[in-house]
Amino acid sequence: MRILLADDHTLVREGIKRLLHDTYTSAEIIDVSDSVDLIKKVLKEKWDVIICDISMPPGDSGLEAIKAIKEFSPKTPVLILSMHAPDQYAVRAIKAGAMGYLTKGSAANELVKAVNQVLSGKKYLNAEVADILADAFGNTSHNHLIENLTDRELEVFKLLASGKSISDIAKELVITNNTVSTFRSRVFEKMHFQNNLELIRYAIDNKLI
Repeated sequence: MRILLADDHTLVREGIKRLLHDTYTSAEIIDVSDSVDLIKKVLKEKWDVIICDISMPPGDSGLEAIKAIKEFSPKTPVLILSMHAPDQYAVRAIKAGAMGYLTKGSAANELVKAVNQVLSGKKYLNAEVADILADAFGNTSHNHLIENLTDRELEVFKLLASGKSISDIAKELVITNNTVSTFRSRVFEKMHFQNNLELIRYAIDNKLI
């Protein structure tokens, strides 16, 4: 079995590899530190399962990487293993094509079970993620304005909420200042914000930062 692991933290990758090797003793586990190398590996080689984070610089986010993976290798199952709580990204990850969503805090208890599940062709959704998905897909009133943001708009939203400047965000996402400003304007329009204070207050109230 061949497993591809993508995370920008070396200690996390080493811990996950040890956890997987304890169960899949003969598995070949290759790790990469960013979405660029992740996509390169997917283009060049075949994998039985891919485990990746959402927040991986530079450039493309993990969500965008999932979409690319599903385009190049649609049958390869992708598991998201993230530091972000499911209520922030689980819906977006599943919509992008992920077969499951786990937090890093639950990895020790759930990761092997999740890998076995997706290898059998089934999605892995624990009770928390299942409830979030049921609520999201059952909600037709669009009360949650945050769901109207694209993946990139959400990324810019969270960086703005953390206090980063337009130029800092541009460098981190490898895009121009004008592009960041465009995303900021879209966020303000969709979320009905009048100023940065409202954006930050919303992010804090909804535990997005």
